[in-house]
Formats: sequence, C-alpha cells, structure tokens
Amino acid sequence: MLFKKTYLMLATIIATFASSVFAAIAAQDGIYSAAPGQLGFMQAATPIMEETVAFHNFLLWVITAITIFVTLIMIYIFVKFNAKSNPVASKTTHNTVLEIVWTVVPVLILVVIAIPSFKQLYNQDVIPEADVTIKAIGNQWYWSYEYLDYEEITFDSIMLQGAEAIAAGHPRLLGTDTRVVVPVDKVIRVQVTGNDVIHSWTIPAFGSKVDAVPGKLNETWFKATKKGLYYGQCSELCGIRHGFMPIMVEVVSEAEYAEWLVWAKEEYASLDAPRLQQFAFAASVLE
Repeated sequence: MLFKKTYLMLATIIATFASSVFAAIAAQDGIYSAAPGQLGFMQAATPIMEETVAFHNFLLWVITAITIFVTLIMIYIFVKFNAKSNPVASKTTHNTVLEIVWTVVPVLILVVIAIPSFKQLYNQDVIPEADVTIKAIGNQWYWSYEYLDYEEITFDSIMLQGAEAIAAGHPRLLGTDTRVVVPVDKVIRVQVTGNDVIHSWTIPAFGSKVDAVPGKLNETWFKATKKGLYYGQCSELCGIRHGFMPIMVEVVSEAEYAEWLVWAKEEYASLDAPRLQQFAFAASVLE
C-alpha cells in the first residue's frame, strides 16, 4: 500500500512536469490569439510579456526541483523509518543544524524568486514617457475608446456576431466592429475606467490586464514589438454578457498609423455616431 501511494505520487509529478514542458512548446503555436489545444502562454509581443514568460519558466524549474527533492526525502523516510525497518523509534526531538538549514534554505529560495519578481512588478507599474495615450472605458457590455492626444477620435467597440466575425476572418467571440490601432515599437499608455460595473481590459500577448473600476482611473502600458492584430477579452465578471466583450488591438507601422489617424479623425469626428450605435446595441441585448 505504501509503495503504491509512492508510485502514484511519482507518476503525478512526472505527468505534471511533462504537461508543463508540453505547455511551453505549445505556447509557440499562438501569438495573436490562442491556438486550438494550446496549454501555455501565447508568444510574447511586448517586453513585459517576455519578462513574464521568462519568470514563469524560471519558477517552473524552481518548483520542479523543490518537488523532486521533497519527494525523494519522503521516499527515504518511508523506506528508512517505517515500522518494519525501524521497530525502535528514535526519540530525537531537536537537531540544531537541521532546523537552521530548513529555515535558511527556504528564505534563500524566496529571495532568489523575489529579485526578478520585484523587478518585473516595477517595470509593469512605472510607465515610461508615452508616445500614445488611449483611454479605455468599460461598459455593459462593450468598450469605448478615446485617443487623448486627438479629441476627435472617440469610438465604441462592439462584438461582431457569429456570421460577421467569420466573414471578417476573426476568431469566435473575439471580433469587433472597430479596433484600437497603435504604432509598433512605441510606448502606449492605456488609462482604464468603467461606466457601470467593474470590467478588466486584458490582452494576453501584451501581458496587459487592468481593472476598469467606475469612478477610478487605472493605468497600464505596453510596447508592442510585432505588427499584427491582437485579441483580448474582459477578464472580470461583469454581468450576463461578460463573455461578449472582446478587445482588438492592431499594431501597425508608423506610416500606416499616420494614415489611420487621418482616416479616424474624419470617421470619428461626430461623437453622436458611436453613441447611437451603443444605444441600438443595448436595446438588442434587452430584447
């Protein structure tokens, strides 16, 4: 019975480690959105996400080493100190050296983990000088965007229905009628708030996730290093249509971004157009 439990424990550890390795390999399959069957992270599209993936992989090796070490110690104890092998139990209650070791070693492990962790938290929290500032406003159940450097660029972003999304070539539940457009290799500052309940603006490939809280202005930033169309979703339970609040961010060259700005200033010049669309969408939800 004892050895059966030990074998089951070892099999679980091996399976967990194997699945983690497979997840790291599978992460190469998806970049703009997750690939079918993918278990791990999508490919990083920003320096922050690159740090996140590197830290995750580092922790994987740390916890694997700890798990293997503890498992071997437990197996040794099961074999060496069971009733058959050791009928006369030791009455030792203290071992100064051992107690120092099992106190100091975990502290050192935590220090080793804390150094890159604090560095990454600092990099996420301290926003560099921004090239573009965008305000994302969470509503039930869509996003509104304002380019704060250009007052005339304000629009709502509403999920495309199934047939529309397929026709446009977007993944299911991730396509929107409008999208955020930003230049590649530029610092993008995103100010996030909510109009009604708490939402969460999230783009996995950017490593960006920040809550949209009514009455509060949160901030995040990203610097996309790869051009393309990236997808995200609201990541905070916000009501009946929580799963239908996708986010689309297109990263383009500086020249393409300049062209888009000219188009957007004309397209979004009227603030009434997106609001009328907003009310029509709200009415359709309540029907």
